[in-house]
Amino acid sequence: MTIERSEPATTADERTMLEGWLTYHRETLAWKCEGLTDEQLRTASVEPSTLSLMGLVRHMAEVERGWFRNVMADEGLGPIYFSDEDPDGDFHLTEADTWAEAHATWRAEIAAASEIAARFTLDDVSVGKHRRTGERFNLRWIYTHMIEEYARHNGHADLLRERIDGQTGD
Repeated sequence: MTIERSEPATTADERTMLEGWLTYHRETLAWKCEGLTDEQLRTASVEPSTLSLMGLVRHMAEVERGWFRNVMADEGLGPIYFSDEDPDGDFHLTEADTWAEAHATWRAEIAAASEIAARFTLDDVSVGKHRRTGERFNLRWIYTHMIEEYARHNGHADLLRERIDGQTGD
């Protein structure tokens, strides 16, 4: 499968622009993972870090769930990969962890996030609260934060991919 990324529109309305940039960054992460084996996707950056491409995808599945399903819609779902005992569990991979599972879970969380976001305006305030701070956020803030989160981690993904096979790109 070849990942298709489209540059966001340059003259769109605010919501279309935010959704366009979020989609672009989601697809950038998928693109950074494209064509690699499970072993390569589990490859950590450098010791002692456990940062890997598969770990980033699992982390972003958690982030999608946290902000859209739990904060925006107050679905009250538990974590996918981390726990109180292992708060960085999304990055702690074993040989049993596969791209097929991580990718499917991430895509399912993106689909759920998109369905939830469609029910709200940019100014609507979340039904739920942040699990640590108790704050509420409007959808605009969540979109902006998600773009920032993906952009930061896509920088990590670029370095990880370069370490694995030398491939670089925006």
